Amino acid sequence: MSETPSVELTDDIRPNVDDRIAAEAETTLEDEETERDLVVVSNREPYQHEYDSDGSVVVEEPVGGLTAGLDPVVQKTQGDWVAWGDGDADAVVTDDDDCVAVPPDDERYTLRRVWLEDEEVEGYYYGYSNRVLWPLCHDLVDRVEMEPDYWDTYRSVNESFGEAAVERATENSTVWIQDYHFCLAPKTIRESLPDGASMVQFWHIPWPAWDTFRVVPHAEELVEGLLSNDVVGFHIDRYRDNFLECAAQLDDTRVDRDAGVVHVDGRTVEVGAFEMGVDADRIAETAETFDHHAWAHLAGKYDIDPNINVAVGVDRIDYTKGIPKRIDALEQFWEEHPEWRGELTFVQKSSHSRSQIPAYQRAANEVEEAIERVNDRFGTEDWQPIVHVDDHLSQRELFGLYRHADIALVSPLRDGLNLVAKEYVAAQVEDDGVLLLSEFAGAHQTLDEAVTINPYSPEGFAEAIHQSLSMTAVERGRRMRSLRSVVTEHDLDDWVAELLTATVPDGEEFTVEGTDV
Repeated sequence: MSETPSVELTDDIRPNVDDRIAAEAETTLEDEETERDLVVVSNREPYQHEYDSDGSVVVEEPVGGLTAGLDPVVQKTQGDWVAWGDGDADAVVTDDDDCVAVPPDDERYTLRRVWLEDEEVEGYYYGYSNRVLWPLCHDLVDRVEMEPDYWDTYRSVNESFGEAAVERATENSTVWIQDYHFCLAPKTIRESLPDGASMVQFWHIPWPAWDTFRVVPHAEELVEGLLSNDVVGFHIDRYRDNFLECAAQLDDTRVDRDAGVVHVDGRTVEVGAFEMGVDADRIAETAETFDHHAWAHLAGKYDIDPNINVAVGVDRIDYTKGIPKRIDALEQFWEEHPEWRGELTFVQKSSHSRSQIPAYQRAANEVEEAIERVNDRFGTEDWQPIVHVDDHLSQRELFGLYRHADIALVSPLRDGLNLVAKEYVAAQVEDDGVLLLSEFAGAHQTLDEAVTINPYSPEGFAEAIHQSLSMTAVERGRRMRSLRSVVTEHDLDDWVAELLTATVPDGEEFTVEGTDV
């Protein structure tokens, strides 16, 4: 899930669930006498306990991100979840084994919390995960910060998470590890994993070529750690192939690129491409409720004329998202096509993350400065070219914004997938929007009816905006119907079932029945 963007899961992973969906979720193994349970390992926890203003303990429940998507699956398997306990009141409600039953009102599974000291958070999370692995995997080697303490802390924290996962695993468990925070945890888990249990890790961000990955001093150790899994999953073929290339550089490995497997230590590791989907039906249902009256109300809140064209961008503030270059392209568009001044408003919905890292602080400043520059240049008393929304929008408001936006600008410089693109498509219930999608986003592999953009070319980007706004209704409808078909068919359920089936012995099917996880 990448750091869970909107999660930060990378990257912008926001599947959506409610009580109806959770009640329907059921994960079973067909044709086996025993059901398998899940032990999910993630950096972020699905439920967080905090102190209210009166001193009472309240629970923050999952409202988005990878945690929201996986929560109903773990509920139905009555499994376990291992995560960093970072809530102010988390320790108060846990037992002597650092566990608490969740959800609070309908206890279905065990949340095992791992406690981290401030220096561990700094070294493992803000340090090695997000100052080394994040820029490295996005091909931004010049942003990698090599600090020896980061590696030492990352390794020790991974051992702690691995040990916690083993505590919860049985011979019927599938241990499902999430993302780049835990390259080394699989090795710890493998050493004590009960016979019959399996282990899968999904990598939510890009995986670079060996010539890039080898920059870090511990590259081989990181790959070895991931090869302790039974299955390693990536979003698209290119990332899978890059990982296989890296695995081939290690001694004592034999890589079958055609089969997508690595033979190591007497085991066979499957390496596959499993492109993540979104809860398409739920997004569409929610967007459908956000009618033109609701849109007029939301637009009025931000001084947007609801009767003119709207473009939308939704991102975490991150230097990989390309927001300043997007604004450069918009500036060029309004310069070259003055007839669209006052006729198109761009809404940039953003959220801040990792703000303790200076590079992210600089990214936030660059975004603000670019928006101010364009608004000062083109804005009038009656029209503001760019509206920056950095406060909270409910899911209904967000999907309503998607529905009523004429075009979406999804222009990352590099992205593992980018679920915003798929969310926008799912919300287009009238089939009249246009998706502009960076060729450097993983989602570009399957969303081939999007208008392709190169975020590094402001001229080409500006022309793509003009092309999209000038597109006929027939062409818009044809493209969007095709995109919605892809997003609906390959949804979140399909992703979960396909990935977990790969962990099942004898090729049996791990299904997620009747759920919109």
